[in-house]
Amino acid sequence: METDTYDATENIFRGTFDSTDITFIVIFAFLFVCALLVPTAKNVYFSLNQNQLDKLKGKGNERIFRLLKQPELLSATIQITNTFIQVGIVIISNYWFSTFCHFTNYPITGFVVQALFIGFIILFIAEIIPLLYRNWGQEKIAVFMAIPLLVLTYVFRPLSALLLKLGRHNPKSGLSMEQLSKALEYSEDEELNEEKDMLEGIVRFSNINAIDIIQPRINIIALDIEDDFNSIKNTVIQHGYSRMPVFREDLDSIEGILYAKDLLGYLQENSDFKWQSLIRPAYFVPETKKIDDLLEEFQLKKVHMAIVVDEYGGTSGIVTMEDILEEIVGEINDEYDEKEENFIRLKNNAYIFEASTLLNDFIKIIDAEPDSFKDIEGEADTLAGLILEIKGEMPKKSEVIIYKCHKFTILEVDNRRIKKIKYERLPA
Repeated sequence: METDTYDATENIFRGTFDSTDITFIVIFAFLFVCALLVPTAKNVYFSLNQNQLDKLKGKGNERIFRLLKQPELLSATIQITNTFIQVGIVIISNYWFSTFCHFTNYPITGFVVQALFIGFIILFIAEIIPLLYRNWGQEKIAVFMAIPLLVLTYVFRPLSALLLKLGRHNPKSGLSMEQLSKALEYSEDEELNEEKDMLEGIVRFSNINAIDIIQPRINIIALDIEDDFNSIKNTVIQHGYSRMPVFREDLDSIEGILYAKDLLGYLQENSDFKWQSLIRPAYFVPETKKIDDLLEEFQLKKVHMAIVVDEYGGTSGIVTMEDILEEIVGEINDEYDEKEENFIRLKNNAYIFEASTLLNDFIKIIDAEPDSFKDIEGEADTLAGLILEIKGEMPKKSEVIIYKCHKFTILEVDNRRIKKIKYERLPA
C-alpha cells in the first residue's frame, strides 16, 4: 500500500531541472514583467494631461509624441502585444504542468490546479498595475516605455493595420442614415412621438462630436489643487457633484478628477490632510471625438467623465456619460443639469432662452434641422456663442438679429455677456 502511494506521488511531481527548464523560467519572468508594464503603459499614454505633455516636451521626449500622433495604431499594437503575452504565459504554464506535474491519473485535479495558477497570475498582475501607476509616476513610465512601444509598433504594424481595417469595416445597410431620417420625418403617428425621438437620436448618434454636447468651460465647477482639505470638502458638499475636475493655476491645466466617494473615509481629517493623493487620472478627448466612440471608451475604461480639449490643448468643457445617453433617450436630470428649465415657451413658436443654453439643446427645443446653423456656428457651443458668430460683435439690448428664418431679440446683456435671448421662427 505504501509503495502505491509513493508511486502516485512520483508520477505527479518531477523534481529535476535542465537547461530547457531554466530557459522557460527566464522567458516566463520576462513575459510576466511585460504583462505588468504594457497595460500600465496604455493607461499612462491615454491619460496624460496637457501639463504633463508640456513637461515631457520640454525634456525632448520626441518618441512619446510620435506614439501619440497615431493613437489608434498605438492602441492596436498594445492590444496585440497583450494577446501574445497572455498566450505565452498560458503555453509556458501548460509546459511546466505537463513536465513537472504528471496528472495523467488525475486529469480534473490537473485542470483545476493549472486554472488556479493562471488565475492567480492574472489577479496578481491586476493588483500590481495600479501600484506601478501610482508609485512610479505617469511621466517616468511614459519615458521608460517609449522605445519598447516604438519597436512594437514597427514589429506589429502589419497586424495592427489589419486589425484597424477590420475594425473600420461597416457592412452596407439597406438604408442610409439620410433615408432613415426622412422616413422618421414622414411618420405622423402621434402616439409614437417618444419612440420617434429615440430613433432620431440613434440615427444622429454617429455624426455628433463631443463639442456638440459638452458642458462648456464657463459652467465647470472645479477644485484648485493648492486648496486645503477643508476648502475642497466644503466645495464638494456645497455643489453636490460626484466627480469634480482638479486644476493647477487654471482650467487649462487639469491634473485629474476627484471622486466625492473617495473622500468618505477621510471626512474627519484636519485641513492639512493631503487630499491630492486621492486624485484619479483625467481622461482627455479632442473636440472632434465622435460620441459613439466616446461611449464605447467610457464603458471600456469604466469612467463617466471626459475633459474636452481644443487643438491647442486648452479646456473647452466636460462631457459625461449622461450627456451622451441623452442624445438617444432624451433629457436625463443628472448632476450637471440645471434644476430649472433654461427656456420659457411662448405663443406662436416663440421662446425666451438663457444665453448659456447649449447650442445642441437649443436646436432640439426649436425643432430645427441638426445642421441649421452649420454654416455660421464656427466654434460656438452655446446660444450666446452663436449670436456672436452671426453678429461678429457684442450686440446691444433690444437689438434684433435675423439669420435665414430665425429671429433673435437680445433681451438682457451686461458689459461682457449676453444673458437672455428671445427666439422666433419666421415664415419660410
